[in-house]
Amino acid sequence: MANLKEVRNRITSVSSTQQITSAMKMVSAAKLRRAQDAIVKMRPYASKLKEILENLSASLGSSDGIYSKQSPLKNVLIVVITSNHGLCGGFNANIIKAASRLAREQYSGCKISILPIGKKATDFFKKTEYGIIGTDMPRGLNELFDELTFVNVAPVAEKIMQAFVAGEFDKVELVYNQFKNASVQIPTVEQFLPVQEAPPQPSPKGRETNTQAVSEGNTSPSGRKGGATDYIFEPSQEFIVADIIPRSLKTQLYKALLDSHAAEHGARMTSMHKATDNAGSLIKELKLMYNKARQAAITNEILEIVGGAEALNA
Repeated sequence: MANLKEVRNRITSVSSTQQITSAMKMVSAAKLRRAQDAIVKMRPYASKLKEILENLSASLGSSDGIYSKQSPLKNVLIVVITSNHGLCGGFNANIIKAASRLAREQYSGCKISILPIGKKATDFFKKTEYGIIGTDMPRGLNELFDELTFVNVAPVAEKIMQAFVAGEFDKVELVYNQFKNASVQIPTVEQFLPVQEAPPQPSPKGRETNTQAVSEGNTSPSGRKGGATDYIFEPSQEFIVADIIPRSLKTQLYKALLDSHAAEHGARMTSMHKATDNAGSLIKELKLMYNKARQAAITNEILEIVGGAEALNA
């Protein structure tokens, strides 16, 4: 059994660790509240804008939409979003594994380029064969989380869009943690470019006549073509392509970063909460061990006194 001094030192060390993890938990909880408010407010706007983007892409067609053109997959860009700091459980490891699996399995025959956002992704992928060479893609994007605003994120999205239009990449994927709640983060793979068209809308039951009319005329009674809203462009189709679609893509990347930012603080708060509880349990075990060792030492001292007294009386 360990001596009293060793156990006492371990109790002091674990108690200090418990104070640190408890403080980190409270800091993460405060940051989570702000990050959660930001993504909750942003998500409905981003979802609606993405829906409009998909419908608009279907209305324009692949010949008119420079951001929806489909090319044979040769060069794929994967934007991997992690955090700058650790102590958040499997938050970063799950994303790195998802990105590695995506590159290795789904795009095994393509040239893969990784654009890391977050120090953990940068540190991991700089040791691999995936890299962006010969392009003017942005570097050192870890600072985005220091001041996460749309103004700072928009130039990054603009660079990615320019590279896609120039033909440097045939497809762009986002890999990030989607925030659900403080204890649940969902690793998500989301196609950024080319813009996906809206899926065909299923015809309601009991409307066979209307369905037949849609099939013959390729236009639904609600004004949809092939499942997409048939928009009337105002002021012009060219203005919509030049303004609305880039704005929606920038918003999509900004939403992914907000999701990851909120998920990071949720994961860290949960991780530090568990660490604090584990430290408390360990302190209880160490105190029990200390009391047992102390009791054993006292018992040995009593036995020695009694033995010495008996020897004197003999």
